Amino acid sequence: MRVVELKIPPVAVTLLFAGLMWLAARWVAQASFQLPASALIAVFLVGLGAIIAVAGVVAFRQKETTVDPTNPGKTTAIVDDGIYRYTRNPMYLGLAFALTGWAVYLGNLVAFMLVFAFVAYLTRFQIMPEERALQAKFGASYDDYKSRVRRWI
Repeated sequence: MRVVELKIPPVAVTLLFAGLMWLAARWVAQASFQLPASALIAVFLVGLGAIIAVAGVVAFRQKETTVDPTNPGKTTAIVDDGIYRYTRNPMYLGLAFALTGWAVYLGNLVAFMLVFAFVAYLTRFQIMPEERALQAKFGASYDDYKSRVRRWI
C-alpha cells in the first residue's frame, strides 16, 4: 500500500483525524464521559503539543534542512540535538499531543482510540517511509541515531 506513503501531509492527516474524533463524539455519545477540568487539561495538552512541534521545526531550521514531510530525500542533515535528543519525531509527537487534548475536550472514548489510530497511521505511512529514506541517505550515522533515540517517546 505504498501509494499513500508520504503523499498526505501530516497536518492534513491530523485535521482529518480531528474531524473523525468530533464525529465519533457526536455519533457514539454512549462512549462519552465527564472529566473534571477537561478544558484546562485539553488546553495544556494542545499547548504542550504545540511547544514540542515548534521545537522540532526550530531545530530543523537551525540545521537548514527541510521540514517537508512528503519528500525526505531533500533532507540535508540528521538533526540529533535539542528536542531530537529525546524523540526522533517531535513534530508528529506534538500533533499526537494536540489530538489527545482534543480527545480530552470531547470527552469520548472513541475519540481517544482514534488518537492511537492516528499514531499507527503516521508510523506506517509517514515515519517508516521517512526512516527508509534517511537510512538510504545517511547509513550508519542514522543507525547510530536510531539506536540512541526512540521513535516517539
